[in-house]
Amino acid sequence: MIDVEDLQQRMASLGKRRGFFSPSYEIYGGLAGFYDYGPLGTALKDNILALMKRIYVVENGLLSIDTPVITPHEVFESSGHVSEFTDFLTMCKQCGSSYRGDHLLEGLVHNPDALGKKELADALKDTEVKCPSCGGELGEPHPFNLMFQTHIGPGAASRKGYLRPETAQGIFINFQYLLTLNRGKIPMGVFQVGKGFRNEISPRQGVIRVREFDMAEAEIFFHPDKKEWPGFDAYKDMPVNLLPAKGDTISTNFGDAVKNNLILNEALAYFMAITKRILISCGLDGERLRFRQHERDEMAHYAQDCWDAEALLSYGWVELVGIADRSAYDLKQHQKGSGREMTVLDPYDEPVEMEVTRVIPVMKKLGPLFGKNAKHISHLIETMDVNELTKPLKITFEGNSITIPDDAYEIKSGMETIMGKQYIPHVVEPSYGIGRIFYAIMEHCYGESDGYVTLKFPAEMAPVKVGVFPLMDRDGMGERADQISALLRELRYSTRMDNSGSIGRRYARMDEIGTPFCVTVDYDTLKDDTVTIRERDSKMQIRIHLDDLPDVLKGLFSFKTLDEYGEPLRPAGSSTDE
Repeated sequence: MIDVEDLQQRMASLGKRRGFFSPSYEIYGGLAGFYDYGPLGTALKDNILALMKRIYVVENGLLSIDTPVITPHEVFESSGHVSEFTDFLTMCKQCGSSYRGDHLLEGLVHNPDALGKKELADALKDTEVKCPSCGGELGEPHPFNLMFQTHIGPGAASRKGYLRPETAQGIFINFQYLLTLNRGKIPMGVFQVGKGFRNEISPRQGVIRVREFDMAEAEIFFHPDKKEWPGFDAYKDMPVNLLPAKGDTISTNFGDAVKNNLILNEALAYFMAITKRILISCGLDGERLRFRQHERDEMAHYAQDCWDAEALLSYGWVELVGIADRSAYDLKQHQKGSGREMTVLDPYDEPVEMEVTRVIPVMKKLGPLFGKNAKHISHLIETMDVNELTKPLKITFEGNSITIPDDAYEIKSGMETIMGKQYIPHVVEPSYGIGRIFYAIMEHCYGESDGYVTLKFPAEMAPVKVGVFPLMDRDGMGERADQISALLRELRYSTRMDNSGSIGRRYARMDEIGTPFCVTVDYDTLKDDTVTIRERDSKMQIRIHLDDLPDVLKGLFSFKTLDEYGEPLRPAGSSTDE
């Protein structure tokens, strides 16, 4: 049994030695919270994302978009991130080191992440936590906003902005545009992959908690009154381990979890099931997966319900994915902040005549008062709910409260033909931390036997699909191996040539990077066009004709086994069998 700390060290060593991941900027002393992904790590990330895109975009028909990393202040003012996206920072009075207060309390109090400022301060005092660096006294915790701030443009014309901490807002602000592209149809799902940035107070745990990271998010918009989700029946019997906010872990299935009100609705349960399917397809052990529900005081400011998909790693239970029901929070906030409608028409069977009361801006008054901003402010006035009007009328524009004079708007009622009821959709959001999933795959697929390491990646995840070896690099075997490697690359299999050392050592190197299959060229290949193909996990080897190689590999990557194609050449053995 590998010690937990030893496993973490082995993963870090393997990651750097084989080109999966390594600390950034090492020649300048490094920079906490930043990691480089090497050639194999980049390929593994690409494979994770390819699987997600296939399931979300191709199978489930979500729209795929790509929005900017830099986001103006107004967007995050409306979304609540400017005021709410914080962690509590505490500093050592003696050495000045900074820490996240809740991290210092892990294992000492229940769910420290859910504590408010006063509760956190009291807990730090009661547990007598000291500075981990020097043992000094810690100062009072205070909120620290995690967004990286920047300025867009030069001089007086510059605007305050941020590097986005999530990709979601780029989807929400494009809601009406995307709804038009989707021909006004709800439910509608949108998928986005991109970089996120969080100025973590104390980044740790390698690639699990970093300041720049890859993420994938889906926003699924649906009618709040619709209780059923299309396609849920296909997943309702999928088993799942749930840890509710109140209670112990429950082994059930998604259908019963919705029926028993453990999970809020079918939409949320459906995308939890999709998440489990993705994680297991990536290579995670289902026995070391669970969904943990957020406690009410732990919930993000926008969430109505939230479940984290967690994996048991050497660091303990680690969140990989958050699946939240964000209700209509974001669209309401952006409608209020931008003055643009974020609604969907639910048509009546027949048009209805009814009296409607609206707030009408008076542009001849607003123009002289607000100049170039008048049009935007008029939109804000138009979208106000008549029942929520106050006097004097105040609106929020670019983060500032503005008073609208009484003569700059009118309240008018009249009969109108109404085609349907406008509503703001609710949203379910699965949010994937790609770096965390990446590391979880590495740990869950890691194994050792007789001193040799094997990464048992699923074939779809493996950075290198096929190793190609000439038995010896002479007598034309090297050239023939080059030809086979080129053929396989044309068939879109990533390959790696290796002609150094014994065949057993080469197999061991391929096992260590997770390559599922190896093809060996020998003297018989030169005579009869046959090659040896070897399977990583079973160590089984068979001999096949080169003409059959494409079909055999296609079958193997479609979950067939090598023994379906021929008799083994020798009993299964270790990685060093020659």
